[in-house]
Amino acid sequence: MSDALTPNLEIVVFVTPHFNVSATTSFTDPFRVANYLSGTNRFFWTFVSEAGGGIEASNGMVIETKPLSDVSRRLPWIALVSSSWTPERYASRGLRTLLQKWERSGVIIGGLDTGAIILANSGLLTGKSATVHYEHIDAFAEIAAETKVSENMIVFDDRVFTCCGGTASTDAGLWFVHSVAGESIANATARYLFHHEVRGEDRSQNPKMIEPMGYVTSGAVRAAIDLMEAHLETTLSIPEIAARLDISQRQLGRLFRQYVHKSPVEYYRDIRLDRARGLVTQTELKLSEIAAASGFNSQVHFSRAYHQRFGLSPSADRVEGRVPFEFRAWPMYKPDIKNEDVGWPSASQ
Repeated sequence: MSDALTPNLEIVVFVTPHFNVSATTSFTDPFRVANYLSGTNRFFWTFVSEAGGGIEASNGMVIETKPLSDVSRRLPWIALVSSSWTPERYASRGLRTLLQKWERSGVIIGGLDTGAIILANSGLLTGKSATVHYEHIDAFAEIAAETKVSENMIVFDDRVFTCCGGTASTDAGLWFVHSVAGESIANATARYLFHHEVRGEDRSQNPKMIEPMGYVTSGAVRAAIDLMEAHLETTLSIPEIAARLDISQRQLGRLFRQYVHKSPVEYYRDIRLDRARGLVTQTELKLSEIAAASGFNSQVHFSRAYHQRFGLSPSADRVEGRVPFEFRAWPMYKPDIKNEDVGWPSASQ
């Protein structure tokens, strides 16, 4: 589509308290660069919040926003919801109604980080595929039962898209630049941002064959961890895992202590507890259900192990753990010293 025929395209970015500012501006920056490189003002964006005014991000920065009511009569090109911790607190009736109206009017609707949870609460993800930051995947699956939850970085489904956040936000923004401004400007924008690989829908948030700083773990340990992560609810015994990997249990234990500094039993227990913590603090599931979903046959055993790892009981963490992440001590447990030893629609509307 040529510049002469392309209208100015507005992006409304709704942010909640403690949103991730880096992920949010990573989405809008490709549009800024595309404007600069093309010498146009084709793209523009407006940051809004429920009441307007200053909104503090998770890193302490404050951005000025307009109230949601200021944009309620407009039809933007994209309406993006950017949230992080406790998104359910900010899905007001007014926001939900406006998102529904925009969706019916053909506006592209997006969710960034945990924004998909707000979209799901607004009824916009029923029967669709969506993603959130991997830390919230399990909670999202429980909350959005009618949504197919993906662990990919970006998911496009009709005119709704979701993105896990981080630098994947830049990828998402670049795809939209490409859909409107074409390949030349999109490539130039990516180069300007030193984003030399634009990732698409098929990229997992946690690719199995990639470590950012290079592999330092043995293949046997990585394979054992894959098996553990695939069997969090119906657990495997360590002898079963060793047998599947055709390695002795003793050798597997030695490798875990060398590379992970924990025994296989301790590591397996901890990742199950980490999953449980996400469900405790991000859903309203019964604690007995969470215990079972995390591979604990006894709720008493679950509560004892939970307290040992995180320093408080599941019921207490359900209250205290809802405090936004950046204001909590992490890790909340004291380490055990002995363990340490060992193709998108066009933009025309």
